[in-house]
Amino acid sequence: MLRALHSAATGMDAQQTYIDVTSNNLANVNTTGYKKVRANFQDLIYQIQQTPGTSTNAVNESPSGIQVGLGVRTASTQKEFSVGTFKPTGNELDVSIQGEGFFQVVEPNSGLIHFTRDGAFHLDENGQMVSAEGFLLDPNITIPPEAVSVTIGQDGTVTARLSAQADPIQVGQIQTVNFVNPAGLIAVGGNRFAQSGSSGPPLVGVPGQNGFGTLQGGFLETSNVRVVEEMINLITAQRAFEFNSKAVQAADGMLRTLGQIN
Repeated sequence: MLRALHSAATGMDAQQTYIDVTSNNLANVNTTGYKKVRANFQDLIYQIQQTPGTSTNAVNESPSGIQVGLGVRTASTQKEFSVGTFKPTGNELDVSIQGEGFFQVVEPNSGLIHFTRDGAFHLDENGQMVSAEGFLLDPNITIPPEAVSVTIGQDGTVTARLSAQADPIQVGQIQTVNFVNPAGLIAVGGNRFAQSGSSGPPLVGVPGQNGFGTLQGGFLETSNVRVVEEMINLITAQRAFEFNSKAVQAADGMLRTLGQIN
């Protein structure tokens, strides 16, 4: 019974993690460029009371043995980088990545490069393209103050039409990066990720070339969270939590019965 109590407790803890992850997905259903998280679980070690293949008599062997598990644990939480849907914004500086890739922005305090799928860019007081948090786009792109319109091409080319010129001029090139293992990136908040040893180094490329996704100006990528799917996950986790709590109650009842034996 003590083993049953422990196993059920690990199950309740695992389902609590599942609910936490699912709740965070639902909370970010309207977050630009958000990528949903999936919780992965593993069973714990087993107490082997009889090894499979053990001889039961002179001529027979145990076909399966006796192996009793000790519960479950959360193995990992994994970002799923499937592409979300795209919505038009009417803002000429908004840009989405249609396919694989990340934008690079510079964290102002440390100078480190962070990576994001959030293409809601604006201009700062110096005319430089910055993220919603004010982080500079890398490579840096500055829009001339006399520009009357800005266009972002599918290959990342940024052109501006100046009030005194008929033909637009190129003012910069947006580069995107990719990783061998995007799931290994560290989520740091603010729609940003940091490189880790598991993700590998960033691979810089030109949008639309060598497997990198193309860019679409005037659009933003929405979250890839599917509300119906997450609600089903939430119900499943809640029911699994209840079943494990029932196992705790059953084991407690058995211990109570044993305690009443004279």
